[in-house]
Amino acid sequence: MLDTGFSDSRLPHEGVLAILAPSDGAPSALYTQVDAATGGALSRAARAADFSFAAKASCVVLAPGAGLERVVLVGLGPREGIDARVAEQAGGSVVSALGKVTARAAVVLDTLPGDLAAHVALGAVLGAYRFDSYRTIWREGEAWKLEGLEFLSIDAPGATAAWAGLSAVARGVLLCRDLVNEPANMLRPDTFEARITKLRDLGVEVEVLDREAMHALGFGALLGVGQGSSVPPRTVIMRWNGGTEGEAPVAFIGKGVTFDSGGISIKPAAGMEEMKTDMGGAAAVVGTIAALAGRKARVNAVGVVGLVENMLSGDAQRPGDVVRTASGQTIEVLNTDAEGRLVLADVLWYAQDRFKPRFMVDLATLTGAIVVSLGTERAGLFSNDDALAQQLATTGEGVGDRLWRMPMCASYLELLRSDIADLKNIGGRAGGSITAAKFLECFVNKVPWAHLDIAGTAFANKTSACVPKGATGFGVRLLDALVREHYEG
Repeated sequence: MLDTGFSDSRLPHEGVLAILAPSDGAPSALYTQVDAATGGALSRAARAADFSFAAKASCVVLAPGAGLERVVLVGLGPREGIDARVAEQAGGSVVSALGKVTARAAVVLDTLPGDLAAHVALGAVLGAYRFDSYRTIWREGEAWKLEGLEFLSIDAPGATAAWAGLSAVARGVLLCRDLVNEPANMLRPDTFEARITKLRDLGVEVEVLDREAMHALGFGALLGVGQGSSVPPRTVIMRWNGGTEGEAPVAFIGKGVTFDSGGISIKPAAGMEEMKTDMGGAAAVVGTIAALAGRKARVNAVGVVGLVENMLSGDAQRPGDVVRTASGQTIEVLNTDAEGRLVLADVLWYAQDRFKPRFMVDLATLTGAIVVSLGTERAGLFSNDDALAQQLATTGEGVGDRLWRMPMCASYLELLRSDIADLKNIGGRAGGSITAAKFLECFVNKVPWAHLDIAGTAFANKTSACVPKGATGFGVRLLDALVREHYEG
């Protein structure tokens, strides 16, 4: 993670500098000092570039003088509109401008209070993320150089205090991104389990259910998905006990299909490599528990993830097979590529039955249908509880993990009725994301529950200010903020 620190505002006399400022009002004190020290180089460059400190705008001034190698001007827009999201975008703009040119830089934040200064740091850390574990050859100008930023703040103690919590959330997001970005040969159910057990260092209790334990619990749906793989599946339970002893926990459930070939209902070859990301829901749950534990959240939280490969072999599940779930309900498997809902069916039932949670939220890269519906801007939100749905939707807008609530009419369930079992695992092409959610609802036992279909938001095909191309970490900030704003303490 990018090295960060906060110190009092001062005039740097060397190196690389970034100055963040609003577009209205008097210039910041340090901007004025640097401009004077460089003989007006900053103001001349801004005029020449028609730069006015508008939000998301930046201007680079090379060799301005006064010992400085370069100065990056970053706009915050009108003062009244500066909030956490604007601050984070500005932090992302800083690292975008400096990432390939310098190892360290100072960032002037003398127009922002401490809490917003911390959000600039959050945006910088998220924007500076790179997954370079397997790179050995770099073309000229391609390598990432930025290692650290020192933020010069008018309220360094306040910024440092705010950063203590935000840095834990950042680590949770980056952990989620690392997991999703891993190739499928490096992250299989066993190695995913090993990554999760490292959360014990944060005080998280980790328990693993192996194949035998799941068989004893009746996890016929999950085990059916994994029976074609040479690596046995497992269910991993994470518990953070930061609340009152005996208080019912909040519960987060994740689909962890580490690679989805489609099974016997095999996927087309084109794009199949993207199916290494089909464990994005589980990664978000792991990142969330890491964030809660890292900032010592005052809540009892449970994370449960079903880890499995959906592969082809002589032992693989066949279309037409019937499996019995932990709930006792039976499922006719008409399409082995509709496997995520089978994994979640057993895990959801197990979580509500064992932990009696206050609510459950599951996350899954579940359907291509949700991408057709909502694209990549929002995840689909399905819920049996209006209050929980509203909390999630509002919280998502605040942190940028945006959701859109979808219908869950009872009539959709009729599309899932099987002729020979209680349910079938597909309901036809129409309304595919909705019928998938209705399927899951059959296993929540009326506990307040929400399902987030993150198939379009877990992975980005282009870079933005705070999200480099690749895994986004979607869901971690959403669930952390949900707990912080509504359920903590």
